[in-house]
Amino acid sequence: MENTAFIALGSNIGNRYDNITKAIKRLTSYSEIQLVNYSSIYETDPVGYEDQDLFLNMVIEIQTAFNPMDLLDLCLEMEIELGRKRDIKWGPRTIDLDILTFNQENIQSEKLIVPHPRMLERAFVIIPLLEIYQDKKCSEINKLLEASLEELPNKEGVRIWKRKNGEDVFEPIGS
Repeated sequence: MENTAFIALGSNIGNRYDNITKAIKRLTSYSEIQLVNYSSIYETDPVGYEDQDLFLNMVIEIQTAFNPMDLLDLCLEMEIELGRKRDIKWGPRTIDLDILTFNQENIQSEKLIVPHPRMLERAFVIIPLLEIYQDKKCSEINKLLEASLEELPNKEGVRIWKRKNGEDVFEPIGS
């Protein structure tokens, strides 16, 4: 599988943890997708539309044979299958799957912009991404993520919920 992608997941309706794990299990049920790494799960305050429940957020790293548009279509299809409704901009959702990066590509189309255009404005994305992004060849991305995080005012709205490693370890998703 020749492509590497980082995907942000979020949920704040129903059983948030189950929604996230179902999405990951569905993604990795495709032979064209392999789970490489995953972050801890964070409970986060809503951003944008604030009159809603707290989110669970995390980031996964995958290897895939899909091209970016096919991966996007699959993510959108899974959101619908898991009950996602788009009634309110930045509103409540059973699941949200956002492609953050796809290889080192810059993509600008009507359907997809990569890197994700608001990635560096969201602590709930940067914190779990920094936890797992370990590309030694591209350390400037780590520096950019760290610098962007330092500038954000709402870091306290992102709290660890389930650690990947530590006292409250959960089983690797997709195992």
